[in-house]
Amino acid sequence: MPIELTASQALGLWHGVALNLVRHDNRDLTLRQMAILLHIYLVPPPHTVRGLAATLNVTKPVITRALDTMGQMGLVDRVRDDSDRRNVIIKRTVSGALYLEKLGDLVREQGRKLPV
Repeated sequence: MPIELTASQALGLWHGVALNLVRHDNRDLTLRQMAILLHIYLVPPPHTVRGLAATLNVTKPVITRALDTMGQMGLVDRVRDDSDRRNVIIKRTVSGALYLEKLGDLVREQGRKLPV
């Protein structure tokens, strides 16, 4: 069942989530990195640098830089595509899945605090 939020409530929810992430998590993802990470975990694979660049309407180097950072954090991994060695496949990691599970819990928690 969809929920209806006013613009102020939606922004308040986002604000609460962002504050909690900054306060309690050392991984400070940019909005672009978060969008990439959510896409990798919420949209069925396979995911490639080329595909992510097209989806986000950015260049491949932009995606590569974001993946470098997220890879150092253990949130994603990259492997060569065995069927086409030119392609790099972006893989989910256990650490990334746990990070997003905690993020989902945080969003739910903040949503419960919204005024009715």
